[in-house]
Amino acid sequence: MVDKGVEYAHKAVAADKSGDYETAIKYYKVAIEFFSKYLKLYPDAAMSDWYRELIEKYKERINILSKAIDRMQKVGGEVKYSESDDIEVLTPEKRGNKKKFDDLVDLEEVKRALRRAVIYPVRTPELYPLGWPKGILLFGPPGCGKTEISLALANEINAVLINVSPATIMSKWLGDAEKNVKKVFDKAREIASNGTPVIIFIDEVDGLLQVYGNEIGGESRMRNQFLQEMDGLKEKENNRLPLFIIGATNKPWNLDIGFIRRFEKRIYVPQPNKEIRKQLFMHYVSKLKEVYPVENIDYDKLAEITEYYTPADISSIIKEVQNNIAEEINETLMSKSENKSKPERVITTEDIIKVIQTRKPSIDPNWLESYREWMERYGAL
Repeated sequence: MVDKGVEYAHKAVAADKSGDYETAIKYYKVAIEFFSKYLKLYPDAAMSDWYRELIEKYKERINILSKAIDRMQKVGGEVKYSESDDIEVLTPEKRGNKKKFDDLVDLEEVKRALRRAVIYPVRTPELYPLGWPKGILLFGPPGCGKTEISLALANEINAVLINVSPATIMSKWLGDAEKNVKKVFDKAREIASNGTPVIIFIDEVDGLLQVYGNEIGGESRMRNQFLQEMDGLKEKENNRLPLFIIGATNKPWNLDIGFIRRFEKRIYVPQPNKEIRKQLFMHYVSKLKEVYPVENIDYDKLAEITEYYTPADISSIIKEVQNNIAEEINETLMSKSENKSKPERVITTEDIIKVIQTRKPSIDPNWLESYREWMERYGAL
């Protein structure tokens, strides 16, 4: 079914590029049908998320082409639409997130590893005549700060950030996946050749570089291109460039061994321990103190009852406390007929515990042993 879907997708793309929109729409619909049937049978396949995104892109393209046909019928002439193939390049001034290492709670070991691998080589390249690591893999439970610390690292060195995802690489132009990979690396080398640090950040990297399975041709070519590009960064003309590839994954065991070896640094981003969870609660509650009075919060108790909760979970918990208190105040104001002054509402430990009781932790304890085993086998700080 995947092969047939790919076959019709290629026909659709060819018709689309030639301007035969009616035929393109017909073939896009057939491709969608084959991919949809495949997902019903194999909903948890390695590339299932990508096929779902592909289906949505095809539907969007069908909508665009249908409008183009309507326009041509109304006014005559030829109308062509093409998707922009520009790479998303985020310079420091364009990034909304300005956090640096000091703004992040804990992850001290991860910060130290990243200073050694990235920050120090960028600041003092003359001290590294043998070059420095180009590929860095961050792995660990979801919601524990892999993306946050990668953004903070980019801010520490004022790096240009190129964000890559399976959706951007495995585009609707199936045959262009390997070209997209080359385009990303070419752009990164161009920028880095001027002395500007560049980070290619690949979130959910296992979605692109998983263990070989039942692949279609485009996936295989894309993977080979990635291998070539990563190997190319070690060559003489590139090994002094301030260019880094950082991959983040919750499932490092899904990565192909060839790619594991090319990520020279493999760093575990762990779940927060009790003391760090306490610090996280104190950090987020301090934000609420700017608006609400806070009374005798038992941070030790909150940390005790939130084992297996991630930093993202704790942030979400305090945000929900905020929403609950704001709702309560708004309803009180609406019920008053005359006095519209805002009532004072003190936030207590019980307000937070009430929310915790409605939310399950994101971390499966069984995962932790898997991460430890993978770290013992492949970890490289």
